[in-house]
Amino acid sequence: MKKRMCILLAMCLSMTMFFTACGKNGENTKTDDRLNETEVQGEKDKGDTQTGTDQKSKDVFRVGMEAGYPPFNWTQLDNSNDAVKIEGNAEYAGGYDVEIAKKLAEGLGKELVIVKTDWDGLVPALNSGKIDAILAGMSPTAERKEVIDFSDSYYKSNLVMVVKKGGAFENAASIQGFKGAKITAQLNTFHYTVIQQIEGVKKQTAMENFPAMRVALEAGIIDGYVSERPEGISASAANKNLVMVEFTDGFVTSDEDTAIAVGLIKGSDLTAKINEILAGISEEERTQIMDNAIINQPSAD
Repeated sequence: MKKRMCILLAMCLSMTMFFTACGKNGENTKTDDRLNETEVQGEKDKGDTQTGTDQKSKDVFRVGMEAGYPPFNWTQLDNSNDAVKIEGNAEYAGGYDVEIAKKLAEGLGKELVIVKTDWDGLVPALNSGKIDAILAGMSPTAERKEVIDFSDSYYKSNLVMVVKKGGAFENAASIQGFKGAKITAQLNTFHYTVIQQIEGVKKQTAMENFPAMRVALEAGIIDGYVSERPEGISASAANKNLVMVEFTDGFVTSDEDTAIAVGLIKGSDLTAKINEILAGISEEERTQIMDNAIINQPSAD
């Protein structure tokens, strides 16, 4: 009898453990189902957020420029003359490049965003996807064409020399009149490569930007710097101590050197449309845009 009671107790204990285990398994299954639903919803939300980001990027035209090369592009403190807000700070960008960028953005049906970028950082920014295009007074040289594509030209300009007013080189009629002069140009531009065409020139280290060269020129550190005509006009207008020298016998250049075009990533699907928009801007209108840029440029660096 005692033995039978023990057997019954053992059987009851086993059944209790069995049902308890079943209950736990059922609870785990239900919990796992809730977790799976949460994970699925999370992935859906993540996808919706990503789609929103992608859509936003499709609605803007991000243009990189120095915003420090007047009259092509410059930085100012307000939105006068329809300047465009620079991304990430309280400043605005104006100039010829900005006005052309506006027309491109309008033609593309996108909102224009100006991304202020150092000259040496423009191509890397383009190739990394941080910007969609470069409008920065950039020439489509053979070297640059190896790493990025270019649109058709949207401006063409001759080279000049900017010197100190009243100095020894103000009346030079030829580039050879700068023999013995300390001459420089902006770093990583074709302007710097043409200096060697001057016999006996004292070629100085290239400088990072035009404001730096203007300061060096006024301080007597250099005797002149190579530039393009619009910047030369800008420099002399902004500083009464500087003057632009044009030549009857000037630098030998190619069309690709003196032309200015929009920089685009290799194989960009924007190239054809941008060329179409540029073709609709007449030479007369381009000249007027540049004239206005020269008038509206900041009066001082």
